[in-house]
Amino acid sequence: MIDLIKAKKAVVGIVGLGYVGLPLVLRFHEVGFRVVGFDIDTRKVAMLNAGRSMIEHIPSDGLARACAGGFEATDDFARAREVDILILCVPTPLNKFREPDLSYVINTVESLMPYIRVGQMMSLESTTYPGTTTEELATRISAHGFTVGVDYFLVYSPEREDPGNPGFTTRTIPKVCGGETPACLATGVALYGEVIDQVVPVSSTQVAELTKLLENIHRAVNIGLVNEMKVVADKMGINIREVIDAAATKPFGFVPYYPGPGLGGHCIPIDPFYLTWKAREYGVSTRFIELAGEVNSAMPDYVVDKIKIALNNRFKSVRGSKILVLGIAYKPNVDDVRESPSVFIMERLRDLGAVIDYHDPHVARFPKMREHFFDLDSVALSAEALASYDCVLVATNHQRINFETVRQHAKLIVDTRGVFRDKADHIVNA
Repeated sequence: MIDLIKAKKAVVGIVGLGYVGLPLVLRFHEVGFRVVGFDIDTRKVAMLNAGRSMIEHIPSDGLARACAGGFEATDDFARAREVDILILCVPTPLNKFREPDLSYVINTVESLMPYIRVGQMMSLESTTYPGTTTEELATRISAHGFTVGVDYFLVYSPEREDPGNPGFTTRTIPKVCGGETPACLATGVALYGEVIDQVVPVSSTQVAELTKLLENIHRAVNIGLVNEMKVVADKMGINIREVIDAAATKPFGFVPYYPGPGLGGHCIPIDPFYLTWKAREYGVSTRFIELAGEVNSAMPDYVVDKIKIALNNRFKSVRGSKILVLGIAYKPNVDDVRESPSVFIMERLRDLGAVIDYHDPHVARFPKMREHFFDLDSVALSAEALASYDCVLVATNHQRINFETVRQHAKLIVDTRGVFRDKADHIVNA
C-alpha cells in the first residue's frame, strides 16, 4: 500500500462530495492520483461530471480540469472495488434530541461492505465521538473476514476546512491522523503526506477523534463566553467589541473571540454535543460545554428581542413590519447556510408575523434544507429598497455588501456583527 501511494499508483475514492470531499478530490488529482468520487445525490454527480461546482469557493474551472484529467463521480458504490483507498466525508448531524446521528456514516459503510477487498485502506474524516472508528468501522470490517492492520487498513483523520479563508488551503492545514494499528497509521501518514504539507500522527483513532472535538469545543466555549459578556456589557451601556479590541492588545494570555447572532456551520454548533453524549456513558457531566451551548443557542432569541425593542421604540410592532436580513450564510464570504443563526432568526420573526426578505450576495435563492424553508430569492440592494424596510438586520458581514449604502438609507439597523462601531440614532447593536 505504501509503495502504491508513493508511486501515485493508488486509486483514491472520495465518498461524499461536499465541502470536505470536493477539496480533497482536487488536491489528490492535483498531485497526480487517479480519483473516483462517490455520492448518493445523482444531481450532484451529474453536475460534477459536467465540470460544474455546486460550492461557491470551489471554482468550476479547477473541477473541469480534474474531469479532463480522469476524475469521475458516480453513485454506484459497487465501483468501490476499483479503488485502493476510501476516504469517507459524510455528514454527522444531531437528531431531534440533540444526540449524535451516525446514520450517514453507518449507511455509507454498510453500502461499501459488499465491495471492499483485501489490501484496501479506509479513512474516516467525519467529525464524531471517540470510539466511532473502532466500534462502527473496525467491527464491520472484521466481521467481513478481514484482519484490520494486516489485510485491511483503517485510520481516522478529521477534516480541517475553513471555507472562505484564503489564508489556508487543504494543502497547508496540518492533518491529524490516527490508526487502528501501527501499520494502519503508517499507511495513513504515507497517504496524507503526499497531499498535505504537515501530517500530525497520534497514537490512536480515539485520540484523533477527540482532538477534532476539542478544537471545535474550544471555539464554542470561547464564543459562548463573549456572547454572555456581550449581554452583560449591553446592560451596562458598554460596547463589547471595543472591550475585546482593547484586551487583544495584551501580547500574552488572551485570544480575541467576537460575539455574534449565534453559532453556525456544520461543526461548532454540533460537535460539542457529540462529546457530551459520549461522556454520559462514562458517568461524566460536561457542564461547562453544555452551558456554552445554552448561551450560544439563546443568541437568536436575544437578537429577536433587540429587534422587538428597537421597533417598539419607533411605535411599531414586529407583526406586519418589513424586515430585511443581510446575510443568511453562517459566516462571512461563503455560501454555506448550514445551522446558520440567520435562518433561526428569520423563522422566529416570521412566526411573530414579520414580513421577511433577505439579501446575500453568495446565496441567490434560499436553499433546500432538511428542517427550514423560505420561498425567497435574494433581493437586490439599493437605496430605494433599503428605505422601504422598517428594519435591516446585519446578520452576516459579507465583504460584498455595501454597508455604507445600508448606513445611509436604512431607517433602522440592528447590527449583530459590529459593522457599525460609531453611535447613531438609527443603529442598534445586538
